[in-house]
Amino acid sequence: MSVLAELLARHTEGDLPGAVALVARGDQVEVAVAGSADAAGTVPMARDSVFRIASLTKPIVAAAVMLLVDDGALALDDPIARWLPELASPVVVRTPGGPVDDVVPAVRPITVEDLLSFRCGYGLTADMDLPAVDLLFQVLGHPAEARRTLPPDEWVAALAQVPLLHQPGAAWLYDTPSDVQGVLIARVSGRSLPEFLAERLFEPLGMADTGFSVPTPALGRFTSAYRHGAAGLVLADPPEGRWSGEPVFPSGGGGLVSTADDLCAFARLLLAGGSVAGRRLLTPESVRRLTRDHLTATQRAAAALFLQGQGWGYGGSVDVAPSHPWQTPGRYGWVGGAGTAAHLIPATGTVTVLLTQLQMTSPEPTPLMREFWAYAAR
Repeated sequence: MSVLAELLARHTEGDLPGAVALVARGDQVEVAVAGSADAAGTVPMARDSVFRIASLTKPIVAAAVMLLVDDGALALDDPIARWLPELASPVVVRTPGGPVDDVVPAVRPITVEDLLSFRCGYGLTADMDLPAVDLLFQVLGHPAEARRTLPPDEWVAALAQVPLLHQPGAAWLYDTPSDVQGVLIARVSGRSLPEFLAERLFEPLGMADTGFSVPTPALGRFTSAYRHGAAGLVLADPPEGRWSGEPVFPSGGGGLVSTADDLCAFARLLLAGGSVAGRRLLTPESVRRLTRDHLTATQRAAAALFLQGQGWGYGGSVDVAPSHPWQTPGRYGWVGGAGTAAHLIPATGTVTVLLTQLQMTSPEPTPLMREFWAYAAR
């Protein structure tokens, strides 16, 4: 048994049903598999097991926005109101802790870049009890709960009822901007988000198992999802559950399923500067913007619950200091609340992917994630 396989096995002997880990360094790819796709142990985990990747959707959707930028269909400084007129006249709560009806006009429009850098004024913050955040949950539902129930047009109309927590460009707020990006992609392209991603990213990259639902022939490879309960693991979603059909709202913030090899293919696209097999999908400049930090030190500090000292590119975090052995300045990627993580390290040409099906209980990386990252950084 390899060292990586032993690492996974130590954790799957506890309350973690199973895991798949991948470390790619150039042409060398190491994959380890442990445990089962279900808690009962009836379905062995496999390299091609399909997982709900949750927020690992965010970097992919941000890259799709940059495809449209490269096409000339939109620009980073364009106001999003051109395509999302529902958000043309945002208002901002006078103070973050103030009532939602005590508002002032936004000092400027929300731009495409505001969405990508998560500084549009909508989203989650460390204090989830703030009135504006509470209203966001009431109107749109909590992102950690069931799939979105409103179609995209109705979802944007509902979002327009919520005031911004901060002025555009002022602060980093989590999650909601990626869902707005998904709707923006659909309106700019004239295609649904699933269609656009399939045509422009998944098919060229050979990401055959990535999408917003799992086709019937692949359900046998789809892992069950679990969460912690008072008496142990609780089944959150079976293979034939919510992802067995197309969603009403394709969530740009957390709606995709994928595999370790598919996520590696996406990471390698970015490591290669936007090209795959001689075909350019993204310009090098778009890749640079995706993978470099756009935040100020003050914005990073205010977002410490989620970012823990890291910066933010477009759709993913960027290491800015070697606070841990696995952190290399420029390391880009993200962690998904379903128990998933994927990163690329431009300085070494390394890709790391870790997939589990046990929901996280906080933004803090799990012990397995930390051990896996330390292993990959050796």
